[in-house]
Amino acid sequence: MSIYRRVRAGALALVFCSLPALAHAETLREALTSAYVNNPSILSALLEVKSTAENIAMAKSAKLPTIGASVTGSNSYTFGQPFDATPQVNVGLSYNQTIFDNFKSDADIEAARAITEASRYSLQNSEQNVFLAVVQAYWNVIRDTQLVQLRQENVNFYQAQVKSAQDRLDIGEGTKIDVSQAQARLAQGTASYQSAVASLTTSQATYERYVGHKPRNLTSSYKLGTLMPKSLQSAIDQAVSSHPGILAAKAGIRAAQANSDSANAAFGPTLNFTSSIGSSVLGPGAMGQPNDPTPRASASFSLSIPIYGGGRYGSAIRKANIGQIKSEVDALATRDQIKESVISAWSSLQNAEAQITSANTAIASGELSLEGVVQSRDVGQSTTLDVLNAQSELTSIREGLIQATTGKAIASFALVAATGRLTAADLGLDVKVNTGEDYIANVEDVWQELRSLD
Repeated sequence: MSIYRRVRAGALALVFCSLPALAHAETLREALTSAYVNNPSILSALLEVKSTAENIAMAKSAKLPTIGASVTGSNSYTFGQPFDATPQVNVGLSYNQTIFDNFKSDADIEAARAITEASRYSLQNSEQNVFLAVVQAYWNVIRDTQLVQLRQENVNFYQAQVKSAQDRLDIGEGTKIDVSQAQARLAQGTASYQSAVASLTTSQATYERYVGHKPRNLTSSYKLGTLMPKSLQSAIDQAVSSHPGILAAKAGIRAAQANSDSANAAFGPTLNFTSSIGSSVLGPGAMGQPNDPTPRASASFSLSIPIYGGGRYGSAIRKANIGQIKSEVDALATRDQIKESVISAWSSLQNAEAQITSANTAIASGELSLEGVVQSRDVGQSTTLDVLNAQSELTSIREGLIQATTGKAIASFALVAATGRLTAADLGLDVKVNTGEDYIANVEDVWQELRSLD
């Protein structure tokens, strides 16, 4: 059996020995599920949605009354008069409400809702970014693991070549140059192997960062199915219509428009209503008269009309208008960026598929070439350098195949992410998808403060 065949037999033995471990391999779906549950970036984005939603309640409060209760107590002493230890205690209720504010509060509510909607889409975008990072980390671990195995086989091959060259030198059929060349390639192969080990360690650390635990016997099987677009144009159309980044930008435009309306409404009339009711429940009444517990009520209206604000109103309006224009420009930039991402992912996918086809053909030819060169060297028709060059070329092709396979997988998921469909809901992960809608619904219920007092 030739040296090359012995190396291949050893590699096959390694694969078969690893089959029991692969039976308990961690799938990409499991890794994505773990990331959705454990990754802090997704949790942070969800908390941002909840925090932003509170602005809705604060904006709606401007249209609702404020009701308060008060209890005041006092006592006084007049020198030369008998001291009365009984304090005067008054209780009362107050009611204040803005009747009309030139529709400013309506604009503020719309702005708060639009910003909250934008934060929900930002949550989906963060979810996609995390999932794509998980996919990249997952496949990088697979790639680096395969490179470590391949380069270990390469080192084993060069070690065999060093021994073969030394044996031929010992019996007078070889030269010191053959031994030196084999040793040089062995040193290069060993350094390349160590580099692959270092890259694998880094990839494993990245994987743990996003998934929440160390990788465990990863497997490369995963199908995106109908999530993959049929053509480049359909991918672009999906991205423009449903990518969360674009939807968040559109919500930002609505928020900017509402802010502009609010700034214009601030330069308008405001009508407020105030009322109160109170009673003295303890102590002497006014001017030392007996206490009168009869309730006393009051009500008043106030109308304010701004005439000049020192330039504040005009500046606020101009700033809001500029913000509206900027939001539209930012939306165009976001759309172009996402279209670029779609085209880039599509091109990377096509390129990877072409490289895989080419590498598979080249590997079949390279294996035959290496086998022939080894046999030719054994009968003295080729040199050790020819064998080393053939092995180096075959190893390079195999590494290219590993890189292209990884690139194709990552490009596929990047394309789905660019269309806006790399989410837990679209992937069908076995998790409870939390978009913050329940929290937003509770925030919209501004009367819950009263019920919480029951």
